[in-house]
Amino acid sequence: MRLSRYFLPVLKETPAEAQIVSHRLMLRAGMIKQQAAGIYSWLPLGFRVLRRIEQIVHEEQARAGHIALLMPTLQPADLWRESGRYDAYGQEMLRVTDRHKRDLLYGPTNEEMITDIFRSHVSSYRDLPLTLYHIQWKFRDEIRPRFGVMRGREFLMKDGYNFDVDKQAALDAYNRHMVSYLRTYERMGLTAIPMRAASGPIGGDNTHEFLVLAQTGESEVFYDDRVTGLKLGNRAVDYYNPEAVKAVCEEFTSLYARTDETHDEAAFAEVPEAHRKVGRGIEVGQIFYFGTKYSEPMGAMVVNAEGERVPVHMGSHGIGVSRLAGAIIEASHDERGIIWPEGVTPFHCGIVNLRQGDSATDAACEGLYAALQARGLEPLYDDTQERAGAKFATMDLIGLPWRLTVGPRGLQKGVVELTCRRSGESEEMSAEAAVERLGEIYAAHR
Repeated sequence: MRLSRYFLPVLKETPAEAQIVSHRLMLRAGMIKQQAAGIYSWLPLGFRVLRRIEQIVHEEQARAGHIALLMPTLQPADLWRESGRYDAYGQEMLRVTDRHKRDLLYGPTNEEMITDIFRSHVSSYRDLPLTLYHIQWKFRDEIRPRFGVMRGREFLMKDGYNFDVDKQAALDAYNRHMVSYLRTYERMGLTAIPMRAASGPIGGDNTHEFLVLAQTGESEVFYDDRVTGLKLGNRAVDYYNPEAVKAVCEEFTSLYARTDETHDEAAFAEVPEAHRKVGRGIEVGQIFYFGTKYSEPMGAMVVNAEGERVPVHMGSHGIGVSRLAGAIIEASHDERGIIWPEGVTPFHCGIVNLRQGDSATDAACEGLYAALQARGLEPLYDDTQERAGAKFATMDLIGLPWRLTVGPRGLQKGVVELTCRRSGESEEMSAEAAVERLGEIYAAHR
């Protein structure tokens, strides 16, 4: 993409309404625009980040054997009356009446609707296990929306739902989701710690939240700091081997890590003092096992191997896709702006032309632009007439992980400059070598 043809409305001043780093930087970098309290338009740069996050979620769900569909944003209230949640959910639910006086709601979650889909089409244990998910916009009418996309009223969420013939099979699905989420967050450059949590209005006894440590987190967390060093890395995990999946889950949950809602002071005291930490965390996902909470009242039954009709055991699993954009910035920024991890960056690198209009630098930049695209990479080429300092400031603000700088003096030596946004280190090399290096870097993140 050429910056001269792109829509990137960056701001020089910090908007007064922005209270936390991610909100400030998303507004300044031209990622979002507030349309109403807690409701945002995602501008082109922000939309690209959203799509990168979404793609990683889809890939890791597919790897775990989960199947995508798409449910509507508006749901019939009668489904929620069946489950008993319509009146119990509270004022966070946006209730709507259509022209025929039918009660609808703007979905805050989809347990009822997915149960209705399941009971309409599945009747035998032979069709199980089954996990369905979608990525869809939700609405929860927060009393005090704040912190930009971190606590908005409208948000993009991945919610998945497993259906299993008995409790053990459902707990195997729970573990499968935990591992798939660990891999998802790692690919985004995040350390998201699974913490024992409270279930809230979703219900159920087994639940973990995934939290990213950050000063601005809304949850107080208590943890053994050795948990922050655990990584899945590139290890192969067989999702169809329940014992192997369970072993990974035990590895990541054996050390103490809990939110304030489930904190156990006595258990925490058993953690060696040197590793006992209290901090704050941003919730970026949660998994639940709730058994037959929805299947029994809504009649989601299957015939088991013994020929009996039994309610299926269920769980739900959410990832805050739009919230993740803010959480990543909270975890990865400096005084100059955002620092995107390679997995979610809106563009793979920036190209800065130090002398726009000079035939040699123009030709070199065009060559880099074409060569990077030929490698399957998407560069953002600053071909504007701005001063060099302004170009560098914009690149630092929007946070692309790598920058290629092309100027007359470097070209006289046959080199361009490759700069890492995170470390600030620069290296001179040929244009061909720079393209090769970036190709190798991003190949490792696919």
